[in-house]
Amino acid sequence: MTGTRPYDALLTKGEERKRRILEVAQRLLGRNGWRNTSLAQIAAEAGVTPAGLLHHFESKAQLLHAVLELRDDDDDRHADREGDLLEQLENVALRFERSPDQVRMFTVLQAENLDPDTPLHDRLLFRYHAALETVAEGIRRGQRDGRFRSDLDAADKAVEVIAFINGMETSWLLDPSIPLVRVFREYARSLGRELSRDDVPSATA
Repeated sequence: MTGTRPYDALLTKGEERKRRILEVAQRLLGRNGWRNTSLAQIAAEAGVTPAGLLHHFESKAQLLHAVLELRDDDDDRHADREGDLLEQLENVALRFERSPDQVRMFTVLQAENLDPDTPLHDRLLFRYHAALETVAEGIRRGQRDGRFRSDLDAADKAVEVIAFINGMETSWLLDPSIPLVRVFREYARSLGRELSRDDVPSATA
């Protein structure tokens, strides 16, 4: 005998409801921020009762972390942290087009959680440092392979790269007409020229 057992169907329905709650939360948080988005609002738009929402997420803080985990999971699926740094940088533009609600949500939550006392500050700071280290290590790999200049400080250059990405997220949300693919491609090429340039003037010249 084949077919879905009642318990399996109930489990699947629960996962679908949870995913719907996360999608709605992501959209509302991106539009209103976490301070102006209530669990009741999210539940109503997701088509569940407040009790139904709390069955999946015990608190607002837990839900906030869950939507950030969605973004982290998306990055994990699409990013190759051991791959070529410049190629990966170009590919960042695809995330904007693939997951615009995630970009908006992350940008808004990041701006709202700059104060150390805010609920997501520590998580976002940890993620920022992890992103810096990923970029810095990509530069170091190039330096070890002889592709990139050895006189550049990889950690300092990583700060610049992440600042560019964060700035582009904000700029694109203000003006979606920005040609993302071209801008990221040209920045990656410019960065590649700087990292590989061997005609750097001497400090004593």
